[in-house]
Amino acid sequence: MTGNDVNELVIRHSRILDPATGLDEVADIRLHAGRIAEIGDGLRGVRELDADGLHLFPGFVDVHAHWRTPGREDEESIESGSAAAAAGGFTGVVMMPNTDPVVDKPAIVSGLLRRIERESRVRAYVSAALHAGLGGEQLTEMRLLKEAGAFCVSDDGLGTASAGVLRNGMLYARTADLPVILHCEDHTLATGVVHEGAYAALAGVPGSPASAEDAATATALILAAETGAKVHITHVSTALSAALVGFFKERAEVTADTTPHHLTLTEGLVSTLDGMYRVNPPLRPEEDRDGVTVALRDGVLDFVATDHAPHASEEKELPFEEAAPGFLGHETAFATLYTELVLGGRLSLIRLVEAMSRAPGRWVNGSGSLQVGAPADLALVDLSEEWTVGRDVLLSRSSNSPYLGRSLTGRVVGTIVGGEMIYDRIGTRLGTRT
Repeated sequence: MTGNDVNELVIRHSRILDPATGLDEVADIRLHAGRIAEIGDGLRGVRELDADGLHLFPGFVDVHAHWRTPGREDEESIESGSAAAAAGGFTGVVMMPNTDPVVDKPAIVSGLLRRIERESRVRAYVSAALHAGLGGEQLTEMRLLKEAGAFCVSDDGLGTASAGVLRNGMLYARTADLPVILHCEDHTLATGVVHEGAYAALAGVPGSPASAEDAATATALILAAETGAKVHITHVSTALSAALVGFFKERAEVTADTTPHHLTLTEGLVSTLDGMYRVNPPLRPEEDRDGVTVALRDGVLDFVATDHAPHASEEKELPFEEAAPGFLGHETAFATLYTELVLGGRLSLIRLVEAMSRAPGRWVNGSGSLQVGAPADLALVDLSEEWTVGRDVLLSRSSNSPYLGRSLTGRVVGTIVGGEMIYDRIGTRLGTRT
């Protein structure tokens, strides 16, 4: 075998679906030196993977994940977080800055990047904090953070209470040429832990009105239009916030995402009083879930992001008001959305793939395509496989998935980054020709 052969793999007979090019057919694809070299019929190579019956998509990209590094590696590490991401078909992930310590200094950014190079299975990008300590007052040195390697800045986990600080932050981020990811929450309104409504009242749990998100979203969008900053609104959970995003699409450089859990779960789970179901923003009524789904279907919301938020079991087994907010997301994202939305007739498969690969990939690094010459970042999926979400099948260090015990259809069976198989449940199909 020659040196070139080592870097080459032919994936044969998969159903290739690429929203960027419109390709949707059974074909072979040749990967060489980390890139897509050829797509066609009858391709052969020294190393071949039989993908008959499988779908091949551009690798998924998650712009919102918490890998808890530095500071809480007991909940998740770069190694385990990237393994979980790979198991979910994600080839790129943006790491949020609300760690311990907060990612608000160039030295922390550069240190994380060194660890990513050693420990991550996927392409990982560092989001630095918008303000020091995520305290909402003093802005970080964004130019220095970018020089250290930060991809973007974010106030995630806490939001920015002061519109003045947020406006100044957008202006600074624009001069530093950094995107801004925003957690939109008005803390003067968000005084509870669930959505304010009948379920909260019946459960006796304090709720926050939807306006806590809507008012902050409106403020962020107005400031984005005024400052010209590149702004991304994350985890949109209300129909009104989605509509506001749509209104500002032609008035600001704005994108937005929503999460698998806000697309598939509703506030009724509050009635269980199980701390597992505490999340921020909270689960909403059916009309919000449906409105957000339509916004994703129509492209008003650009893509899906998981808000992957691992927690130790003892932090989720507390009374509802004391439980840590957040869910695991990487490993169940595609299967959950395929089962609930695609098979449920509310979203097309090609739009789901676009929302998980092409749209976020283009936002992060211009990727998300299976065109010849593009990076060989791919996800192989068995759309017919039925499986049950269980702690024994999750690769994350935590187990706080709201889908535990659920039966899902569609499962990632292989993930390739830069031409290298980093997650493999189909190894018996990989062979070497002599």
